[in-house]
Amino acid sequence: MTITADQIALFVGTLSLAILSPGPGVIAVSQSAFALGRRRALPYGWGLAVGASIWCIFALLGLTVIFRAMPWTYVALKILGGAYLVWIAWKIWKHAPDPLPDPAESSRGMGFLAGMILNLSNPKPALFYSAVLLSIFPVLMTAGDKLVIYATAVSVELAFYTALASLMALPWLRRRYYVAKFWIDRAAGLAIGLLGLSLILRH
Repeated sequence: MTITADQIALFVGTLSLAILSPGPGVIAVSQSAFALGRRRALPYGWGLAVGASIWCIFALLGLTVIFRAMPWTYVALKILGGAYLVWIAWKIWKHAPDPLPDPAESSRGMGFLAGMILNLSNPKPALFYSAVLLSIFPVLMTAGDKLVIYATAVSVELAFYTALASLMALPWLRRRYYVAKFWIDRAAGLAIGLLGLSLILRH
């Protein structure tokens, strides 16, 4: 292997700080945990984690080289991803006045696949992973090195979203959500919508 334990530790620290910053995945899994509880929110959170980590695979395979060679591909991806986030935001906003769903029966598009699609709709992690990989690891890496890096990335993402879904599903937090559901859902929809619009407009 050409990578070191210190490089992996630096990668973990940098990635941990990055995913702590609020984004559409953080907002969506928090709202899901509030409304549906831990059991229903966890698969959604795991989908978000895997979706984010797939951008690491793309970065390891050189996706940003394509973005630099053909800038229109990045612009198109941002517009499509932003449109998807706006659509998700509209659904959350529209259903804010609705009564709480039955956690045992409601799906509301909060499954594993929906989580993957949501985080794949935002191409910014691809640039983040590419920048981090280029700054921390050597240019030439073996297949084993790349496998270790991806395993580290997906582990950190899974740990974060598992912890977040579990935390936001705590009974006392859910009780607060029940009291202010309308305003929390509207705020979540607005935040995700603004993130989507920023993707569309800033190209």
